[in-house]
Amino acid sequence: MEITFQLHQVAEVTRNIWDQYQQHTVWAFHGNLGAGKTTFIHTLCTHLQVKDTVSSPTFAIINEYQSAVCGTIYHMDWYRMKDEEEAIMAGAEDCLLSGKLCLVEWPEKAEGILPDNTLHIYLEADGPESRRLSI
Repeated sequence: MEITFQLHQVAEVTRNIWDQYQQHTVWAFHGNLGAGKTTFIHTLCTHLQVKDTVSSPTFAIINEYQSAVCGTIYHMDWYRMKDEEEAIMAGAEDCLLSGKLCLVEWPEKAEGILPDNTLHIYLEADGPESRRLSI
């Protein structure tokens, strides 16, 4: 699946992706800085009725949110990770195996610990206001 959309359409795109892929508990977001990974995750959390402040956990590594729709959500940012061992030591593997929704930015830093049924979402800036998403 590939979608090109404008930033003002991100809520609609997020709802559609959730409706189609909500059976996946681990979502891995690939893309360069500024591609829209955190924006997509923030919008998804809004759709899932998260009341907590959603922000990129670059320094905390893992943020935990509560959703009225699906319970606990783990938002992970592996940008600062060196390898899989560091991700495991930070508790990422426990989150991934919890059965709770896990949203992972920069998954390539520890791709070996991702479950086989991980949903891989690739985001790319296609202009200042345009993004390309592929699954």
